[in-house]
Amino acid sequence: MTTKLMTMAAALAIGSSLYADPCKCGKPECKCGDDCKCTAETCKCGCATDKDVLVEEEDDFPMSAEFGLAFDSKYLTYGVVDGKDPIVTPSATVTFFDTLYFGVESIFDVTKGNGKRGGYGNRRGKYTTVDAIVGVTHDFDLGETLGALTVDFNYIYEYIHRYHDEDLGKDAMGDTQYLNLELSLGDLWFEPKLAIERDLMADDGTYFNFEVGHTFPLVDGESEGDDPVLALRPSVGQGFGNTQRAKGYFGEDHGGLMDTNVKCELTWNFCEHLALSAYVAYYDYLFDRNMRHYAREYNGAWGNADHYRTSSQFVGGLALTASF
Repeated sequence: MTTKLMTMAAALAIGSSLYADPCKCGKPECKCGDDCKCTAETCKCGCATDKDVLVEEEDDFPMSAEFGLAFDSKYLTYGVVDGKDPIVTPSATVTFFDTLYFGVESIFDVTKGNGKRGGYGNRRGKYTTVDAIVGVTHDFDLGETLGALTVDFNYIYEYIHRYHDEDLGKDAMGDTQYLNLELSLGDLWFEPKLAIERDLMADDGTYFNFEVGHTFPLVDGESEGDDPVLALRPSVGQGFGNTQRAKGYFGEDHGGLMDTNVKCELTWNFCEHLALSAYVAYYDYLFDRNMRHYAREYNGAWGNADHYRTSSQFVGGLALTASF
């Protein structure tokens, strides 16, 4: 009797262990470990690790999408004012295989007063520009010290609505095109980033911007690999424009150091697919006397008051982003 009970207990133990872990189905060709999953119902096809299963699941979804709606208190370009009143910028981007992406974004004036410069007229509630974007991005592993180098290259065609709707004369700037290259080392503590912009149509000018900053997680995500629920990122950037870029923008044949900016951004990932961010920034032309004079004259076109005729600008904004 004792022998029979022992035999039955052993059989129950073996059977329960087999059914508890589907990888250990008892077939000699199936040699799964504790961290494996069988690839077939009857365990005939061998095993797959969790990593392999995740890769198969990711391969089923080669496309991701991001939609954004941003609000800025001013429309600044290179640290000078292209719109003294708030603007709203909706955008959408679709990315394939985490590499190739297509996007579109548009700038909308929300007030009547943003039409003084460049023949815009009253464009309240109407779009002023539409950008069509195509680009590629990739991370290159540079080793444990430097981490990943992110390279992002894109082409932008900018459609300028006023140029097509109004008779602005032969000297008015029409549509334009840009090539942009961005290099960043996001794994380093000071997160250096170099952005290079080339204007292909308006003036064939080139603009550089170098930025350093750091992301401070204020509230961590649920697991180690998740983005922080709440993060603060201060940064400092410096722009440089070559002769053609400065001449095309300011009308003066002088290149050099352009806008210096100090920025602080707070990002709240309040649910799985949605994030809300807010920022404040200060811009000024600190290091080149000629550039500082050009910036004052450019901003002064909005009015003769002292708060217009200055090289320094404060700006802030909000942005809502949905990612899928």
